[in-house]
Amino acid sequence: MKTMRDQMTRQWNLRLLRASGDTSTSFALRTLAPKLEAAGVRALVGNRWSDGWGVDKIFNARTQQTPTIDLSCEDYGLVYRLTENHQNPLLRIQAESENLGEVPVFNLIGEIRGSQKPDEYVFLSAHFDSWDGSSGGVDNGTGTITMLEAMRILKQAYPNPKRTIIVGHWSGEEQGLVGSRAFAADHPEIVKGLQALFNQDNGTGRVVNVAASGLLDATSNLAGWLARVPREISRNITFGFAGSPAGGGSDNASFACYGAPAFSLGSLSWDYGKYTWHTNRDTFDKIVWDDLKNNVVLTAMLAYLASEDPTMIGRVNPDSARAAFAATRASGDTTGRAAGRGGFGGPRAWPQCDKAPRSTNPRLR
Repeated sequence: MKTMRDQMTRQWNLRLLRASGDTSTSFALRTLAPKLEAAGVRALVGNRWSDGWGVDKIFNARTQQTPTIDLSCEDYGLVYRLTENHQNPLLRIQAESENLGEVPVFNLIGEIRGSQKPDEYVFLSAHFDSWDGSSGGVDNGTGTITMLEAMRILKQAYPNPKRTIIVGHWSGEEQGLVGSRAFAADHPEIVKGLQALFNQDNGTGRVVNVAASGLLDATSNLAGWLARVPREISRNITFGFAGSPAGGGSDNASFACYGAPAFSLGSLSWDYGKYTWHTNRDTFDKIVWDDLKNNVVLTAMLAYLASEDPTMIGRVNPDSARAAFAATRASGDTTGRAAGRGGFGGPRAWPQCDKAPRSTNPRLR
């Protein structure tokens, strides 16, 4: 079966390459769709299976005016076979949309002002937008819920923190960390005074990975905080020393690129990559509430401990770090790396601080 499937996949990719005139399967669909639109097709019908039962990745809209429709694997196979057999299947598609042009988007920011060190900051971070294939239950509804509930607990149990505690619910993460990059660029004083940022953005599972994000000086602080978290929570967590900074997969990268202590709370998978991440199944019912409650308690505790810590976490000079990472890459050493979303196996270079796209319309800036 595997041999047959591999052969059919090769044949399909060659067919796409011939149709698109491209030289790489990774770009065949990107170049084919605009050509088909220019030729006047009424709609594009496709399927991108996510390797899970009944689940598709929603990625393939590459047109400007022509509607692109995702069919389930079974329905797509039926339409394909009818077409190949010249039986002329007829699809009736009703697709309505309205181009609203540029519209403003906003970050949602909350703050509990510090009582002793108000110009030093503990940041809770999650993106508020979601992918358009579904309603965004776990990407990133669960991250938003975690940070919202952690702030509620902190406001009730710790209303006068030593350091200022801020929560950021970011817009435009899916388009390239737009909201968090704009915030970091607009508030250098917060980036400079950052004690710790905790970001959650990889599904509904309990947190199982925390790394020092390439900051050697952060290791003792993070390890000390985790040591004070109750055993029933901390026993599930693998601590990465010293790891590497976020490579752009989520909003902590918008702060880590400056050399600031921005950490990812990496979660247990629950088949996140296969069943929910950017699929047509990322809905409310996929949330695992017991794991989410675990993450809320952990996040609130880490924020409290970071706020109370008498020492300030050190940071790195990003230019010097890029040179060090380049030397490591040249030597072939890949040890001590940690993924941008909290796991392991991340970038081999310190990330650049990319500018967030901004409107040219002064009324929308």
